Amino acid sequence: MTRLQNKTALITGGTSGIGLETARQFISEGARVAVTGTNPATIEKAKAVLGDDVLYIRADAGNVASQKEIADQIAAKFGKLDILFVNAGVAEFRTMDQWDEAAFDRSISVNVKGPFFLVQALLPVFSNKASIVLNTSVNAHIGMPNSSLYALTKAALLSLSKTLSGELLGRGIRVNAVSPGPVETPLHEKFGLDDAGKKAMADSIVAQIPLGRFGHVAEIAKAVVFLASDEASFTVGAELIIDGGMITL
Repeated sequence: MTRLQNKTALITGGTSGIGLETARQFISEGARVAVTGTNPATIEKAKAVLGDDVLYIRADAGNVASQKEIADQIAAKFGKLDILFVNAGVAEFRTMDQWDEAAFDRSISVNVKGPFFLVQALLPVFSNKASIVLNTSVNAHIGMPNSSLYALTKAALLSLSKTLSGELLGRGIRVNAVSPGPVETPLHEKFGLDDAGKKAMADSIVAQIPLGRFGHVAEIAKAVVFLASDEASFTVGAELIIDGGMITL
């Protein structure tokens, strides 16, 4: 299909998981794509999937100066930007008494501060008729134990999707959000659990999902493709919850 033909797109955190699959689908729909990542090894693996025509940018998603550098590279490579998928993020789950200021600041920087200043840096580059999609989470809606900071950051990003919708619409920029439920991604490998711990966590999560399984990255990516495309030209400030019925049934 060619729903994104002649469009340029940037995906943050586009070298693994949801971001990588979204990049793959964007390319298959005709878009020229740039992705950001932090791990050189993961970037190399992404190249094997996406090919050499993609612009690969190594950048810290939580560093404000890096966001301006990303915008400069996009301007130099593409001249304009039609689509931004803000996908990079961190997910740390701790009890309230385990948080310290450094860990708090890191989650806020990557999940909220970086995205805010990336959008700001890209304002001169966006086309008139552009689309921004923010990757939030069902955790913005539910009181899951040990998710206080992660949920806080995702709720902030969801709020930003609403306020920026009003502020940027006059520039021709639509802003929307996807809120995935539990999805099978490499993110779950970063929780520091042994095999038994991973299985116990997975079983407890699946028990909360009416469909009885984790989501697949392709299911999230398809929603992002829709919101990024002209098919969603009348969709502004919306949130697509993709969670297997987790918070609605």
